[in-house]
Amino acid sequence: MFIDVVSDTVCPWCYIGKKRFDAAQTERPDIELEVRWRPFQLDPTIPPEGVDRREYLEAKFGKNRSREVGDAIREAGEDAGISFAFDKIDRSPNTFDSHRLIRWSASAGCQNEIVDILFRRYFEDGEDIGDRKVLVDAAQEAGMDHELVAYLLLHNKDAELVAKEASQAREMGISGVPTFLFQGAYAVMGAQEVTGYLRAIDKVQAKLSEQASAQ
Repeated sequence: MFIDVVSDTVCPWCYIGKKRFDAAQTERPDIELEVRWRPFQLDPTIPPEGVDRREYLEAKFGKNRSREVGDAIREAGEDAGISFAFDKIDRSPNTFDSHRLIRWSASAGCQNEIVDILFRRYFEDGEDIGDRKVLVDAAQEAGMDHELVAYLLLHNKDAELVAKEASQAREMGISGVPTFLFQGAYAVMGAQEVTGYLRAIDKVQAKLSEQASAQ
């Protein structure tokens, strides 16, 4: 079963959704799931050097609303095993380069790992994942050829491909993340509870079994 996850690396609900989906996978060990991470930028207008996070969030949500949103996310994160440390985050980064890294990690066979690393480094360690040095370090942590990653980042490799893929997500009508696309046809929106993902997996598996029996 193929699952395409449309996600952004600065989306806290994407991190929560990933943890919950990972938990759902462990409850269906007999079903082979191939997860592919696809790019989406919540705000592609952020400059390459990023912006001050507090000012950015207060401008977007307002001071009180920003605090309320953060509290709700922290609570959901704790239940998923995530220790959000928003106080450590100084910059809201442009995530385009992080999506290029995720694309390359698929070829290296460690895409799921690199997504986890980027989420952790940003939300729990407070690192600037718009900084190419941080991305190279993340690649090294995942066991990738970090020198090659540094070269690819420097020379803007696959920039057009990633930009096109991110645009395609919006053309498909995806305006919020995470979005889980099962077999390219059945969409599950948002950070569902584990039971929600299990229902989706079981539903799609039943359809695949029906199709196999009919052939």
